[in-house]
Amino acid sequence: MSRVRDRTEDYKDSVRVAALSHGYTESQLAALMSSFIIRKPSPRSPFTNAAVKTLESIRELEKFIVKHRKDYVDMHRTTEQERDTIEHEVGVFVKACKEQIDILKNRIHEDERNKRAKTWLGTSDENSRLDLIAHQHGVVLILSERLHSVTAQFDRLRSMRFQEAINRAMPRKKFKKKPETKLAETPKSNLVLQSDVSKSGDQEVSTAPLRVQEQLLDDETRALQVELSNLLDTVQETETKMIEMSALNHLMSTHVLQQAQQIQYLYDQAVEATNNVERGNKELSQAIQRNSSSRTFLLLFFFVLTFSVLFLDWYKN
Repeated sequence: MSRVRDRTEDYKDSVRVAALSHGYTESQLAALMSSFIIRKPSPRSPFTNAAVKTLESIRELEKFIVKHRKDYVDMHRTTEQERDTIEHEVGVFVKACKEQIDILKNRIHEDERNKRAKTWLGTSDENSRLDLIAHQHGVVLILSERLHSVTAQFDRLRSMRFQEAINRAMPRKKFKKKPETKLAETPKSNLVLQSDVSKSGDQEVSTAPLRVQEQLLDDETRALQVELSNLLDTVQETETKMIEMSALNHLMSTHVLQQAQQIQYLYDQAVEATNNVERGNKELSQAIQRNSSSRTFLLLFFFVLTFSVLFLDWYKN
């Protein structure tokens, strides 16, 4: 029995000699062999590139929020204007990411319409197309959830900011009442000094009218103090309510932004359902027409059959 000899090395040498004879260099041969071992990745589709770009934008937004978290929350690090600037930049980031996600959704719907018109139902191409569309919808859903988590993180920071503003506005009532007593005492002391000076300067004037004037001035001062304190309380309550309304407005805008995608999805489903209903109505109208035409054909067939039977009977007789 003859032995089996491995000629693989001889084959490689012959291929190498043939390649060198055709003008290939050693570096080209090495690159060719490496390409056989390590294959190049297939090029990405435009949808994949856009999805990766959107994911990078969301990551940049998350890094920006983490970087400016302390500056946004701590009131001693930045001013209110700088906080508003950070909030505006985050809003621009979120809007840009939302627009990119909407572009991806529109691209999915356009591809679905175009490929639906080109392919036949029930084929392998149709099944692979449905799998691809489902995968793309899953990618869009993941990006939307990632953006939602990042915006929820910033919403918590914003609620902390507004809660801090409310806490700063509330204790003013306690600290503003003490100076009022001082203000109430100063007019009294001034009036007493004025009365003492007037008494020492003019001894002929009686003390009774001065006491009446002092009493009237004290009453007016107390009335003004009460009115000013009531106005201050009203202003503080209004300021607190305005801050709460601003916080609720920001939270509502965030929730509206989050629900925009769901509303768009429901709108697309409604449009698709409307198209299906219209298509069903057309099919029903065609079925009714076919039914009426078939009924007419049957009546005509029975009439001709009856006439032919009568004619044959008359012909035989």
